[in-house]
Amino acid sequence: MMTAQLSPEYREASLSRLKESVQPGRELDILVVGGGVVGTGSALDAATRGLEVGIVETRDWASGTSSRSSKLIHGGLRYLEMLDFRLVQEALQERGLLLQRIAPHLVHPVPFLYPLTRRFWERPYVGTGMVLYDTLGLTRHGTGLPIHKHLFRRGTLRAAPSLREDAMIGAVRYYDAQVDDARMVAGLVRTAAQYGAHAANRVAVVDFLREGERVVGARMRDQETGTEFEVRAKQVINATGVWTDETQGMVTDRGQLKVRASKGVHLVVPRDRFQSTVGLILRTEKSVLFVIPWGRHWIIGTTDTDWKLEKAHPAASSRDIDYILEHVNRVLKRPLTREDVEGVYAGLRPLLAGESESTTKLSREHVVAHPVPGLVVVAGGKYTTYRVMAKDAVDEATRAMDERIAPSCTDRVPLVGAEGYRAVWNRRHRLADRSGVHVARVEHLLRRFGSLTEEVLALVKERPELAEPMPGADDYLRAEAVYATTHEGARHVEDVLTRRTRISIEAWDRGVSAAPVVADLMAPILGWSQTQRDNEVAHYLARVEAERLSQQQPDDESAEAARMGAEDIVPVK
Repeated sequence: MMTAQLSPEYREASLSRLKESVQPGRELDILVVGGGVVGTGSALDAATRGLEVGIVETRDWASGTSSRSSKLIHGGLRYLEMLDFRLVQEALQERGLLLQRIAPHLVHPVPFLYPLTRRFWERPYVGTGMVLYDTLGLTRHGTGLPIHKHLFRRGTLRAAPSLREDAMIGAVRYYDAQVDDARMVAGLVRTAAQYGAHAANRVAVVDFLREGERVVGARMRDQETGTEFEVRAKQVINATGVWTDETQGMVTDRGQLKVRASKGVHLVVPRDRFQSTVGLILRTEKSVLFVIPWGRHWIIGTTDTDWKLEKAHPAASSRDIDYILEHVNRVLKRPLTREDVEGVYAGLRPLLAGESESTTKLSREHVVAHPVPGLVVVAGGKYTTYRVMAKDAVDEATRAMDERIAPSCTDRVPLVGAEGYRAVWNRRHRLADRSGVHVARVEHLLRRFGSLTEEVLALVKERPELAEPMPGADDYLRAEAVYATTHEGARHVEDVLTRRTRISIEAWDRGVSAAPVVADLMAPILGWSQTQRDNEVAHYLARVEAERLSQQQPDDESAEAARMGAEDIVPVK
């Protein structure tokens, strides 16, 4: 099977097919609204059942919550303490599938230390939980990860020399997994397209089409051209995360799922700021704080606070940054300061609303509802269990269809780049010799593209100048910006610097020096005029400046006001 390319031509072909759905006998089986991990997972689930699927996203793929997570694929240790064993087991089973079959190129094992601070009772208490965690993660192929191990103070300091000696009496080392969340979504979209889905980003739903009580499609606006058109489908799946209330409100105010947004802020600091061979999980008065290895960086987070402001661009305030630094510095010999912070990002968790006033106590369970005929709503949940959420949503949608529909098979469908990944990894030195690209760079590409790395290296062979690294972001090759545009649906400079790569949070200048180069690489592919090219760079620089300013503000309201100083990109034609 040929690998699907989310090229500009593919997007146009998808839009053409979506528009044809209003013709008699041409309606889609399923239309998915929302291009995060659950929406793209739903599109893949439906497409692999043999259904004709369309999926649209208002902005870029994964531009909301699904690019701003903790980047973890995990069961959630704290849910064990809440006795939510079913949720933990479900997540751990999904972790095993992702590690071993679905996305081994994107999901990687990562060791963590759980520091112990209380004598006598804490070690057996935590150890019992770790035994249960390891056991719940067992599949017929094992867990794919080593089991936990108890460490005393000396072993803990050997693993993490930068920890204060008085910060713990020992630790338990255990394993979970991590993922580049935005790249995972890009892989889901491409895989769905490979199985026939029609996918278009930068397309907004402005209303739903009704015949009596039944939803029969949606009215849409192409954000790139401003044109509006209608799409008809037998069933519509609303997978819009924190925007669930707004999209449901277009149809009905009866029997709605209620979703509350919880803001999570993360800091990115260089790997050399403290010594450790493992990540950390630290208990706070509200929740937990993760210190996660991330290439040549650490990701530290998260916060968990109610958010009732603008959802498209949640802003991190000075208070959020201070909170994270204060808590991580409690265990470090050399405290981190603001000057150590390379990047900051904020995302919103879609939590099912309940009676609790605290977002930390709201459920991470997901719910699927059918509030009116023709419309299925899926909400809640966590990144790790996206596939289960998608399966449940498509199950509900197909239940209302007349014909017999095949059951979900996504537990056996590898994402693009996964097939043959381990064999290509074993050949990485040969790939490096053949392409003239250093083996360390080839390894970096393999962890991002898997077996599709050879497609990226083919660009380098055709245009050797694309082997040059990005200015200010040495980890990334210029070929990756080209590939993002020709194969991964990137439409704007922001898409490349923020989601197809992680330059916006990993580079000290947050991608400012790379932006003109990326614009020059994208311009001929997308047919940009000089005006559009200049506008793209100006927009990105304004966004970075607005984010920096927001992070100096004392509270959410002033931080949001600063962040909203940079408007969304509007194409210039």
